[in-house]
Amino acid sequence: MFPLAKHKTFIIAEAGVNHNGSLDMAKELVIKAAESGADAVKFQTFKAETIATADAKKAEYQEKTTSAGDSQFDMLKQLELSHDMHVELMRCCDEHNILFLSSPFDCESVDYLAGLDLPLFKIPSGEITHVPYLRKIASYNKPTILSTGMCNSDDVQFGVDTLVSAGLDTDKLTLLHCTTEYPCPFTDVNLRVLKTLADTFSVDVGYSDHTEGIAVSLAAVALGATVIEKHFTLDKTLPGPDHKASMNPDELNALVVGIRQIEASLGTAEKVPTDSELKNISIVRKSIVAKKAIQQGDLFSEDNLICKRPATGISSTKWDELIGTHAKQDYARDDLI
Repeated sequence: MFPLAKHKTFIIAEAGVNHNGSLDMAKELVIKAAESGADAVKFQTFKAETIATADAKKAEYQEKTTSAGDSQFDMLKQLELSHDMHVELMRCCDEHNILFLSSPFDCESVDYLAGLDLPLFKIPSGEITHVPYLRKIASYNKPTILSTGMCNSDDVQFGVDTLVSAGLDTDKLTLLHCTTEYPCPFTDVNLRVLKTLADTFSVDVGYSDHTEGIAVSLAAVALGATVIEKHFTLDKTLPGPDHKASMNPDELNALVVGIRQIEASLGTAEKVPTDSELKNISIVRKSIVAKKAIQQGDLFSEDNLICKRPATGISSTKWDELIGTHAKQDYARDDLI
């Protein structure tokens, strides 16, 4: 279980940059995330100057969902959150009883978020090879969630080793399986990697979901994910890089409800009747009864015995013990033996 989770699964509603640079829209995202019952709402903290060069190209999905003439730098510049906006969003989260989180994308942003006393760091997939950044985060030794999109096992090992060697306690690390494509094709999900990550690194695992709908996140919880992160938006038709591949508020509500239902249904590994079942045992199991009239002294056989409900007489498990013995009294048809 993730250390900050109130439930078995820590649910992060990923607002990301779906505020489009608007504080009012960002606050509305906070409110919708809180109403859904998510544990946290997460934004992104960065300066365009420290993320991308002036001529860095946009990803293919970004080309389709943002202004064609913008460079990646220009796009990011429009989506920065100012320090004042961070403070306002934290206040809004406090008012609506939801945890404020943000992913830093550069070393300066790591220090800034640490200064805001955020309870954990969330490392985006693209930073898993960013050595000074990883060392900076590890120096604070806070609970840390590391996404592993675009990674092979060696990449994950590099990220983990860099964090741990720089001071992060292993028991504070959670790895998120992720496929960095928006939306992610279902054929590229590979949820079985969750077990591989857990077994290989002996840490908690979770899933950062970029698929359409909520089914894959629900499956991830059933497979042991302790953290689920998924983008959401107020409106999928809004301009911006992530809106189209995000959930709307109704889908976010359904995701939270579904995860909580799965948590309740997972139970333990012990196979025992539940309290709700116990009352039904005598109703649906069977006893040994007389198939027809039986006289005292008659030999019990398959000709004169049958198993029927209710299970208030001799259990049908005693069938072999009873066959071939003699009746000690008379029985009418359907009498319990």
